[in-house]
Amino acid sequence: MTRITKQQQELLDKILKDGMTPEQMFGEHGLLKALQKRAMESVLEEKMSSHLGYAPHSKEGRNTGNSRNGKTKKTVQTATDQVEIAVPRDRNGSFEPQLVPKGARRLPELDEKVIALYARGSSTRDIQDFLEELYGIEISPTLISEITDSVKEDMVTWQARPLSRVYPIIYFDALIVKTRQDGVVKNRAVHLALGVNMNGEKELLGMWVTENEGAKFWLSIFTEFKNRGVEDCFVACVDGLKGLPEAIEAAFTEAQIQLCIVHKVRNSLNYVPWMDRKKVAADLKTIYGAKNKSKYGVGTQDLNERCLLLDHLKRLREKL
Repeated sequence: MTRITKQQQELLDKILKDGMTPEQMFGEHGLLKALQKRAMESVLEEKMSSHLGYAPHSKEGRNTGNSRNGKTKKTVQTATDQVEIAVPRDRNGSFEPQLVPKGARRLPELDEKVIALYARGSSTRDIQDFLEELYGIEISPTLISEITDSVKEDMVTWQARPLSRVYPIIYFDALIVKTRQDGVVKNRAVHLALGVNMNGEKELLGMWVTENEGAKFWLSIFTEFKNRGVEDCFVACVDGLKGLPEAIEAAFTEAQIQLCIVHKVRNSLNYVPWMDRKKVAADLKTIYGAKNKSKYGVGTQDLNERCLLLDHLKRLREKL
């Protein structure tokens, strides 16, 4: 939360000492609404001065080829209320206000609230009721759908964007998450591809949602990567999904397959008695994290004893 300055605190104290009623503070014609209006109009005036290169009524503005040309009234929907503001115009029509773009009737903060509620699984009607109950804002279901649809368009554009030719490392994995679709909550697989580019920076290459994770669907993703410009991947980090290494090799023939260390440790512990799992897991993590064989950093004798025990148990199971 942003801390207010001493000057702002003194101003607030002065306002509160005047004994304003809740209606005078928060009502239709209250101070809060007036402050919103004044703040937005001040920002727009400053942006216009920056666009033209001179302040209002300044001599520097004469014969510059462009000047102020009055104002246009517009009712804007904020996150808490509707505010009528005056938007300045210029004679050339080249002024593009960023706070309230041309043709826009709501501030971006309202869109952010709607999108946040939608991302949490709220329906169009739920969002409408929530905004009306909490903020007193009446928004039609059609407007809410328009806001969410605009995000979907951006998402489709992002998903189809061109990628780099080469990625030294790409991580492929799927998360099982609960999603709401048509009022029903169920588990679905979100496929993730996280690449490390030539600058050493991580880049989320894409997200795909299906009913279940499968090597066949991963192969379609690799084909999509080819169409988006990816020519090579040096190392592909994956889990133990059956058929996934073969799918990678079909798309990127020179790629090295690196199995996930977490899955390696987890699979190894299947052969370890429960009472020894924590100790063996700690040693395995140290080994996998070592730069070379001489820097294992674990008690060799203890580890050898555990390995002998594991070998004995494995042979015993094979005989059974």
